[in-house]
Amino acid sequence: MQDQSNLSETEIQDQKIINNKELNLLEALIPVVILMGLLAYNIFFVEDQLWFGDYTNQIILLVGGLVAATVGFFNKVTVVNMLKEVWENLRSVFVPIMILFLVGALAGTWLISGIIPAMVYYGLQVLNPDIFLPASVIIAAIISIATGSSWTTSATVGIALIGIGTALGISPGMIAGAVISGAYFGDKMSPLSDTTNLAPAMAGTDLFTHIKYMTFTTVPTLIVTLIVFSVLSATIDTTGNADITGLLQTIDTTFNISPYLFIVPAVVIILILFKTKPLIALLSGVVLAAVFSVIFQADVLEQLADSQFTAISNAILTDTNITTENEKLNELFSSGGMNGMLWTIYLILCAMVFGGIMDAIGALAKITKELLKLASSVFGLFASTVISCLGLNAIASDQYLAIVIPGKMFKKAYQDKGLAPENLSRTLEDSGTVTSVLIPWNTCGAYQSGVLGVSVADYFVYAVFNWLSPFTTLLFAALNIKIRQLTTKKVAV
Repeated sequence: MQDQSNLSETEIQDQKIINNKELNLLEALIPVVILMGLLAYNIFFVEDQLWFGDYTNQIILLVGGLVAATVGFFNKVTVVNMLKEVWENLRSVFVPIMILFLVGALAGTWLISGIIPAMVYYGLQVLNPDIFLPASVIIAAIISIATGSSWTTSATVGIALIGIGTALGISPGMIAGAVISGAYFGDKMSPLSDTTNLAPAMAGTDLFTHIKYMTFTTVPTLIVTLIVFSVLSATIDTTGNADITGLLQTIDTTFNISPYLFIVPAVVIILILFKTKPLIALLSGVVLAAVFSVIFQADVLEQLADSQFTAISNAILTDTNITTENEKLNELFSSGGMNGMLWTIYLILCAMVFGGIMDAIGALAKITKELLKLASSVFGLFASTVISCLGLNAIASDQYLAIVIPGKMFKKAYQDKGLAPENLSRTLEDSGTVTSVLIPWNTCGAYQSGVLGVSVADYFVYAVFNWLSPFTTLLFAALNIKIRQLTTKKVAV
């Protein structure tokens, strides 16, 4: 999907969801109901949600695929046809998987080179008590873009901002809402984010087209969010001082912080602007960061391994943990490298198996057909996507599945209406990624609430960016703003 080099544009547009006239709606829903039932059982009845270990969602998707195959057997669908569809799905995500591996390598090398620490260092200095809330949004956004992780941002800088803001007399709910708004903006817009890679992989577009197209709805939503928090800041009284000296000193002591480190992300951005293939742009970022780590962070590399080559290799391939004097920073200064991306890659592969079988037996055609009866217009299609993402976030309690399942289900529907795939990928993120944190029993809601020490009910209304995003994407659809049509132009990679 990221790379359509094996399929012509005509072939892509001509692909339709397989229709099986012998399959009724009840049979088509059986695999979905069982999938949701297993997910619900795992969430509410299995201790620590470790029914199948760390890969529970992946196994459940495979079980759902097995159930779908069984339904197919009873409706005269051959094993060959099912395997063919699965193979087509797996083949289509080859390049996205390669990009995910490079994203893991990029995160590791940007850490050991000091690029991410430098972003944190300069970002924290934006703090000012008079504009604390909008500044918190900006800081969280910067860190989340740099790391590609809203969870890591909240667990590190977020905790620090909660402590600082509380000392200033600001409501923890407001601070948490500001942190989460900024963190999820960065999570959406960062090429290092797994969901930012997952959404275009499901929809059938490339990573940087997806990010560029998201700016149309995401930037206005962020601007409104900043205005809201600026007004809130003007209406509250603050006391005390925003003391971040300890954090800055620890970063400065651990790393050699220099503005020259920003040359690496600048080069990557320039390559992207010149429409360089994502694989080349990201690989360039990895190589340059490795070189900069030798130039700027020789002491860090020496602490991590016996040789610089080993330290860099570990950062690219496996776990890297840089220990500082400040425990709040230790989690931020850690990376899983390529190995850290395996969970998401396995999820994509299992989703492709489930989706391929569902497609082969005609289930997706039947379900989509029924859904589209309720949404015959373009706006109705967007609204159905948003509702599906919201529903899956609540039912499946997992933002990844809220992207994967609607992505596969609606992909062909968008193509059939002549809509470019980035319409779908943007809607998946606007409604799937960001709203997960607004549901208390969703993994994201539970995590953020536990880490920040603020209940979902307390920060819900202040997480402006998160609940406003679905409305923004629906507004754009209703007014037909930036709704891109399919063209004969080759999809850029």
